[in-house]
Amino acid sequence: MPARATVAQLARLSAESSAQWNVQVSKVDPGAVGLTPSFQVAIFENLLQELSKTKRFKGVLRDGEQKAANASDLLLLKTIVEKYTAGSETRRAVTTVTGATKLTVHTQLSTPDGEIILERTVQGNVRFIGSDLRATHNLARNIAKTIKRSSLPEPPSSVVTHSLTMPVFSLRPVLESMEHPSEARIGKPAYLAQNKYL
Repeated sequence: MPARATVAQLARLSAESSAQWNVQVSKVDPGAVGLTPSFQVAIFENLLQELSKTKRFKGVLRDGEQKAANASDLLLLKTIVEKYTAGSETRRAVTTVTGATKLTVHTQLSTPDGEIILERTVQGNVRFIGSDLRATHNLARNIAKTIKRSSLPEPPSSVVTHSLTMPVFSLRPVLESMEHPSEARIGKPAYLAQNKYL
C-alpha cells in the first residue's frame, strides 16, 4: 500500500476490516440418527473453537447466550446430523480398511428472520488412529473451512456505513480564491480545479 493513501482508500479499508458478522452456534440437531449426547456436545464445542480460529466473525456466540439478544449483524448456524457410522478404535489400530467413524451433517447459516445465507453438506471422518470423538473435531474443522472459503454478504451495518461515506473536499482553495479573486483560475472554480476527485 502506498505511503500516501487517499481518504477514500482509508475509509474503504476501514469499512472492510469492520464488516463482519456475529454468529450464534445452535445446539446440534441429531436428526433421525440418534447420535449420542456426547457426540452432539463435542461437535458443538469444537464448532465454537474452529469458527473462532477463522477470524471470519466479529463474535462467536453460544446458543442461548445473553449477548446474542443484543448482538447486531447476527447470523445463526444450525447443524443437523444426516448420517452417522459408528467406528471402532480397536479395528482402526489393527487395519486402516475397517473401523472408520463417519459423520455427515447439513449445515446452514441464516439471518434471524429466516433468510438462508449458506447451506452445505459436510463430512467428518476418522479412518486411522484416534478416538471416535476425533470425528467431531474433523467435522467442525471442515465446517469452519467451508464457511471461511465461502462468500458472505455484507452485514447491514456495513451497508449503512458505505451509504454515509462521502468524498472529503478541502475548503482552503475556496477561501484562497475569495481572498485573491484576481489569482483565481479561469474556467473551473478553484475548489473544483484543485480537487482531483472532480
